[in-house]
Amino acid sequence: MYINGEWCSNADDETITVRNPATQKTIGTVPRGNTADIEKAVKAARETFESEQWRTFLPDERGRILYKIAKKIRDAASEIAQMETRDTGKPLSQSQNDVEAAARYFEYYAGMADKILGETIPIQADVLDYTVREPVGVTAHIIPWNYPIQITSRSVAAAIATGNTVVVKPAEDTPLTALKLAELIEETKLPTGVYNVVTGYGNEAGAPLINHSDINHITFTGSVQTGTAIMQAAAKNIVPVTLELGGKSPNIVFADADQDKAAEWVVKSIIQNAGQTCSAGSRLLVQQNIKEDFLEKVKARMEAITIGKGEDDHDLGPILTEKQFNRIEEFMQIARKENVNIVTGGEGVEVEGAETGFYFEPTVLDNVKQESALTQEEIFGPVVSVFVFENDEEAIKLANDTPYGLVTGVWTENVGRAHRMASQIRAGQVFINNYGAGGGIQMPFGGYKKSGFGREKGLEALRNYTTLKNIALKM
Repeated sequence: MYINGEWCSNADDETITVRNPATQKTIGTVPRGNTADIEKAVKAARETFESEQWRTFLPDERGRILYKIAKKIRDAASEIAQMETRDTGKPLSQSQNDVEAAARYFEYYAGMADKILGETIPIQADVLDYTVREPVGVTAHIIPWNYPIQITSRSVAAAIATGNTVVVKPAEDTPLTALKLAELIEETKLPTGVYNVVTGYGNEAGAPLINHSDINHITFTGSVQTGTAIMQAAAKNIVPVTLELGGKSPNIVFADADQDKAAEWVVKSIIQNAGQTCSAGSRLLVQQNIKEDFLEKVKARMEAITIGKGEDDHDLGPILTEKQFNRIEEFMQIARKENVNIVTGGEGVEVEGAETGFYFEPTVLDNVKQESALTQEEIFGPVVSVFVFENDEEAIKLANDTPYGLVTGVWTENVGRAHRMASQIRAGQVFINNYGAGGGIQMPFGGYKKSGFGREKGLEALRNYTTLKNIALKM
């Protein structure tokens, strides 16, 4: 682990085995952190935050260091991408995109470090009233297993840019790139204790972190169940949280859309990282009069997908763990029980040379009931469910009829319709004739309903890590 500028194991030298999802073979071990390690990391972060060195550390200097971190990420991009692929199983080209996104986060927030501004407020002639935005203090970052380098970077860069110190708890399944980031940060002039990483299981390291009385903000990406537990823990200490808790995101395809382009992105949005993506396009809403033709386009593209080890850069890599693979298969049992039409896929697949890995065919489900778990719950695999609509009103009703509201894609050449749809869909991001806009470092990201609250990415994320102070001077 990396605490207060030092590499260390936990007190009793217990470790966690890290496996390559492509083969389930061991690629290394990391310390099995616990309450004592969290205590050590939070103490280091607090002491650094309160120190004269960090208090007087100029914002523009923070920015210069963040720029250097971005450069170091790019210089080591090949190594980090290989590490991310071995750790997560995702295709190498996707890991390369994640590494570039990580560099962009540090670059983007570097430019904002000396632009955290307050304002003056007119009160009366003999009172000067103004506001300042100050760092919240020590921030906790609970990182999911699906996009480790990217999600670590997007919250950590914003937190450091605004003057906070951080404690990162990466997922036990995919901890490697958070540690690699520590190695790169160590090569800069960032004071020790600003960036700390404790590896470990959620109940042994994550729980004491979110319950720690000296944490001032918690950022979490993951399941609704864990997000609920984090909110409850934060409430005890009156600590603000930023939660991104997944989605059941639809692509809505109208008859006037560019069907080939829409079909291409419907497939891309569900096979990205083997569908293990919070913003995956896991529902397809298609206008009734084009359903058959459009579904054929999607089916053909799904069946052309290549499946294999991430290192070989196939279109579709492995499912991360056996537990997650079994979850997908449980949903397929639901599909069969409910007499859902499995248009294509629906089965696990064995990959030559990686027989011990867990791979699942890209899958299209048709005739799914609106109340089904297939519609209402995250499957977190390369599985898309199809629904039909007749008109705009029905499309909006279907789009909004899940507990989630993270992302929506709208495919139409009618600009008026596009804006009407965007105004009535309850989702944090609405993409029109595209899906994802290339990652969008600058675009605020977060959800409605059980997709969470607060926004990451863009300038909006800076609000997570600052607190507003009003000062009134009587002259």
